[in-house]
Amino acid sequence: MARSYSLLVADDEENDIFLLRVALQRAQIPLELIVARDGWEALDYLERLPAALDKHPGLFLLDLKMPNLSGFDVLDWMARGPHLVTLPVVVLTSSPRESDRHRAREAGARDYFAKPPDLDGLASLLGTIYNTYFL
Repeated sequence: MARSYSLLVADDEENDIFLLRVALQRAQIPLELIVARDGWEALDYLERLPAALDKHPGLFLLDLKMPNLSGFDVLDWMARGPHLVTLPVVVLTSSPRESDRHRAREAGARDYFAKPPDLDGLASLLGTIYNTYFL
């Protein structure tokens, strides 16, 4: 039986979620997408993980620039939850700022990528992420 993987994504931009879905299909990446529309939804999902061990995502793609609760806030909260230490977090955001990259890494993100400007670039990046974290 083939193993099924899921990808948790926290991003408040509907268009970015749509492009992510299309890029996953284009790159032929077989991941179930779990979408949190903001930081609060992400925290709600992550808080429920210990009770649903069979539903753990293999990776968390996190946008930094979200209203109400930023990606940095989510990273800070995750650092206080020992049950989340094995969930790799990859920041995928519009910010190319080195200070954001450094702050995200300090807060526990394993990788940091600025969102590519086109669908082909996004599909290629997702292929790299998939090969790194799932294979």
